[in-house]
Amino acid sequence: MAKTAKKGDAGAKPTEKKLPQKKVRVRNQVKKGPHGGTLVVLVDDTPHVGKQGEVVEVKAGYARNYLIPYGKAVAPTAENLKTLDQYKIKVEKAREAKIADLKVLAEQLTRLPAVTIEANATEEGHLYGSIGPGEISKTLKGKNLKVEPEMVKLENPIKEANTLTEVPLSLGYGIEAKIQVLVVAIQGKK
Repeated sequence: MAKTAKKGDAGAKPTEKKLPQKKVRVRNQVKKGPHGGTLVVLVDDTPHVGKQGEVVEVKAGYARNYLIPYGKAVAPTAENLKTLDQYKIKVEKAREAKIADLKVLAEQLTRLPAVTIEANATEEGHLYGSIGPGEISKTLKGKNLKVEPEMVKLENPIKEANTLTEVPLSLGYGIEAKIQVLVVAIQGKK
């Protein structure tokens, strides 16, 4: 049986059969920095690493096990960098507002008279235990001043009653304040 040519097929080239294209898997490779570490974009301010929005180089394990899983950093992909550029203005405004709030808090703390903390003590004035950053923070929070225990930079815990101690506070962003802490003894009943 012979095939007859159709009128429109005169001189047509035989068509090539298209082979399916091989699928190429694209791996999301982590970008390396000049020192061999992993490059990440910080989502939050991270102490000793960098500020929010910066592209920093950290150890691979630190990025893989802490920063990325806890949402403190993301990989510097083109999409993340584009999003970062869009939100930099908002980040800067939020930072400025936070700094203004901390300056107001520092001003309130400097105007504050001595903070009084009551604690159990012996008749000689030695405390049963000590007064540390947690107790100072709790007392300040009772006065509607939001001071976290890590902001209190007390060198040694206070162990003596009826003493006035100057306590430095580091509120963040380089803003510091000092308060006076007075520990008052509560005598135990026998």
